[in-house]
Amino acid sequence: MKQTLIIPETHKDERLDQTLAKLLPDFSRTQIKEWIEAGTILMNGQPVKAKTRVKGGEMISVEVVIKPQPVWEAQAIPLSIVYEDEALIVINKPAGLVVHPGAGNADRTLLNALLHHAPALQALPRAGILHRLDKDTSGLLVIAKTPAALKDLSHQLKKRTLLREYQAIVWGTLISGGTVDAPIGRHGLQRKRMAVTESGKQSVTHYRVAEKFRAHTRLKLRLETGRTHQIRVHMAHIHHPIVGDATYGGRVQLAKGMQPELIQQLRQFKRQALHAYALGLTHPETGEFIRWEIELPSDMKALISALREDMKRSRQ
Repeated sequence: MKQTLIIPETHKDERLDQTLAKLLPDFSRTQIKEWIEAGTILMNGQPVKAKTRVKGGEMISVEVVIKPQPVWEAQAIPLSIVYEDEALIVINKPAGLVVHPGAGNADRTLLNALLHHAPALQALPRAGILHRLDKDTSGLLVIAKTPAALKDLSHQLKKRTLLREYQAIVWGTLISGGTVDAPIGRHGLQRKRMAVTESGKQSVTHYRVAEKFRAHTRLKLRLETGRTHQIRVHMAHIHHPIVGDATYGGRVQLAKGMQPELIQQLRQFKRQALHAYALGLTHPETGEFIRWEIELPSDMKALISALREDMKRSRQ
């Protein structure tokens, strides 16, 4: 599909990719930038760069190239839907459910379940999934149901106005909250792991103490950025890894005098004790800010109960 347009003078001195994102609202700025770099968008018949400043009056020709979307199978997998309307869905993802098909997980994912629930999502990139949770992290995710909602929510995610809050149980006792501002990238030797590295992308995690135990702390955390394994890597970086995290947490750590019930809980906790308990966003159609919050899953509640009992008995 090919179309032409003239840049209005009201956009003078703007970047070309910014201007076209406004003039072509059905497409994201990222998609437009890819087309510019591929040479399918021309200015006055010539290739151009995305950062070029426009003056107004330029003729733009756009050769729209839509990449075919993979055809995923719709599968009848139960979903815990917290909220749904014409624009979006909010899901409470259980631990153990992979979000998107990939190597080793061709199907039986959240995406396959979403396509069974709302077949029209097949037409959207990644079936409208904006952000991910690790397989063994539980909690809230938002899915866009329309191209307009996907673009709006993606913009909120990029501008860091989409609120994502977590609870975690970590090893060690933290005295107070703080912020971890440390870049994250691929581990130099173990490519399936992430690590704090100078060559990584900026990554910022804010945390505060919710509850202290004898040798553990329950934290509430807020993501400012959203890198792969970000909270897990950052907590390990400050030497307070998340309980149950086999990748970044190391061995089970036992404190002197720890109650047998707690020892059993810790040894049997086979996933990272991390839960996305709160999600907030500006609704793409109404403009209203909405916040959702859900309870901790039963396995984390049981662990917290054992930690409280251990601390209670240590004081007797």
